[in-house]
Amino acid sequence: MVSPSSLGQLITLANATKSVAECAISTAAQNCSYLAFLQSSDDLYRDSKLKSEEARAKAHNRPFNATNVAPPTESTIDIFDQARLKSQIARKKALGNQQTRSFHTTRRLNEKDDIKSKAIGHKEKPEFEMSQSAVPSSRLGRLFHYGSLAASMGAQVIQDSATHYVKNGATPNLRSLIMSPKNIERMARKFSQMRGAALKVGQMLSFQDSSVLPPEIQQILLRVQNSAHYMPTSQLERTISFELGDGWRGRLFASFDDIPIAAASIGQVHTAVTRKELEQVVVKVQYPGVADSIDSDLDNILTILTASKLLPPGLFLEKSIANARVELKWECDYIREAQNLDQYRHMLKDESVYRVPKVYHELSDEHVLTMERMKGTEIVKGNWDQGIKNFIAHQVMRLCLLEIYKFKFMQTDPNWANFLYNDSTNQIELLDFGACRSYPADFIKTYANTLRAAVKKDREAAKKYSIELGFLTGLETEAMINAHVDSILVLGEPFRADEAGSDGKYDFKDQTITDRVRTNIKLMLNERLTPPPEETYSLHRKLSGAYLLCARMNANINTQSIFEEVIGLDYE
Repeated sequence: MVSPSSLGQLITLANATKSVAECAISTAAQNCSYLAFLQSSDDLYRDSKLKSEEARAKAHNRPFNATNVAPPTESTIDIFDQARLKSQIARKKALGNQQTRSFHTTRRLNEKDDIKSKAIGHKEKPEFEMSQSAVPSSRLGRLFHYGSLAASMGAQVIQDSATHYVKNGATPNLRSLIMSPKNIERMARKFSQMRGAALKVGQMLSFQDSSVLPPEIQQILLRVQNSAHYMPTSQLERTISFELGDGWRGRLFASFDDIPIAAASIGQVHTAVTRKELEQVVVKVQYPGVADSIDSDLDNILTILTASKLLPPGLFLEKSIANARVELKWECDYIREAQNLDQYRHMLKDESVYRVPKVYHELSDEHVLTMERMKGTEIVKGNWDQGIKNFIAHQVMRLCLLEIYKFKFMQTDPNWANFLYNDSTNQIELLDFGACRSYPADFIKTYANTLRAAVKKDREAAKKYSIELGFLTGLETEAMINAHVDSILVLGEPFRADEAGSDGKYDFKDQTITDRVRTNIKLMLNERLTPPPEETYSLHRKLSGAYLLCARMNANINTQSIFEEVIGLDYE
C-alpha cells in the first residue's frame, strides 16, 4: 500500500520528468524530419563546396577541377551524418577500399607519450586525458545530443527512484536523483564531447567560489576541466581545407603535427613550421559547427541547469548565459582575435617584460589562426624558486591593472595556461586573445574610484560608487549593503600600506581574503536585487584570477606600489 506522502512524492517526480520526456519526443520528431532530407543535403553540400572552391581557385589563379571536390566523408560522425554516409561506406566496401577506424580512441598522456603538453611551448606532460572524437557539427545534430542527454538523465531518475522505492519504501529527493553519480558522469562526458558553449559555461562557473556551487556541479566541472577531445585527422583536414584551400599542407607548411598540443572549448592547437619562412608556429583550428550552434547550445544548457535547480538564484544564471553568448561569439571569430593580437602587441610595445605572439595573417582565416610559437613554460607548472614566482605574480597583477585603467582593454580569460614564463628571456608570454574586450571610459573611471575607496577603507565612497556602477540599487537591506561594502573593502587589502610587511610587501601566502569574502556570499546571493553590471562579469573573472595566482605562488610582492603606479589613490 502506497502512503499518501509517498504517492505525492511520486507524482512530483513524474511531473519533474515530464518536460524531459517531452524534450526527447520533440527531438525524436525533429530527427525523423531531418532524416527525410539527408539525401538532398549531400547535393547541397557538394553544390556549396563547388562554388566555394571555384571562387577560391579564381582568387589564387589556380585551375579548378570539379571532380576533385568530394562529398562529405565518414569522418563526420555526428549521429545524423552517419545515416547520410551509409551509401558512401557501402560503395567503399564494394571497391575493397573500406577503412576500419576507431572514432573515439581515448589515450592517457604520460611520460612515455610523445604528444606535446597542453600549454603552447610548455615542456611538461599534461595530467589530463585527451580523447579523439569528431565534433557534432550540425545544429540538429547538436540538438540531438543535448536532447538525448536530458532523456537519458530523466530515464535514470525514473529507474533510480523506482529502485530506491522498492528497497526502502520511500522516494529520495529530486536533487539527489537528478545528480546521481551516473548522471554526473553523463553530463561531464557529454559537455566534454560537445565543446563550445558547454565548456565555456563550465569555465565561467569554475571561477565561482567553491562554497557557492553545489558539490555535484563541482564534480562535473572538475571532470570537464581534466579531459579534452580533439578531432580525427580527416575532420581536421577538411576543416582547414575549407578555410585555407585544398593542398594547404604542401603549399603553406613545411611540417604540420596532426596531434594537437592543446584542445580547449572551441578549438585545438597544432604545431607546425611555415614553408616560406621555416618558422615555428602554432595553428589554432576551430571545431566545426561550434560557432553556428552557440545560441541553441546555450539555450539547451540553460534549460538543463534551470531544471536541475542546483544553482542559487543570486548567480543570475540567465545573465551569465547572456554574457557567455557574447563572449563565445567573439572567441569564435579568429579574424577578430588576430586584430586583438595586433592591438595588444601595439599596446605593450614599450613593455619589454611582456611578449605577444606575431600573427601570420596569410595563414589565417575566420576559423584558422596561425601565430608565432612561444617557447615559455606555463607559469604554474615550472619548478621556479620563490624569487621567480614573485616576479611572475608581480607582472601578472601589474598587467591586470594596466588593462583595467590604462588600456581599458582586457584579455578576460584568467586561465593560467594563457601565461607562460620564458626563463631564457625573463619575459611573460601571453596567449589566447579571443575573449578580449574594451570598456567604456566612464565605467572605468567609476570602477577605479571604487577600487580607490576599497584601498582607503572608505565605506561611504564604496557604497556611492557601487550604486553608480549598478552593483546596488540603494534599496537593499542594511545587511545586504554592509555585506557588499565589506567584500569591496576586503578586495582592497593587498594594496594598502598598513597591510604590508616591514619591507613594504604584501604576503599572499597567509592572506584570508577569499575566506572573508566567502562569509558574505550566501547573504548577497539571497538578497541581491539586481545583477552585477555586464562589464564586471569578465573584469572580475580576470581580477579574481590574478588574486588566485598570487596566492597559488605564495607571492610576497609590493602590490601597493603597483596600484599607486598604475591607478593612484586620488578620486577622479
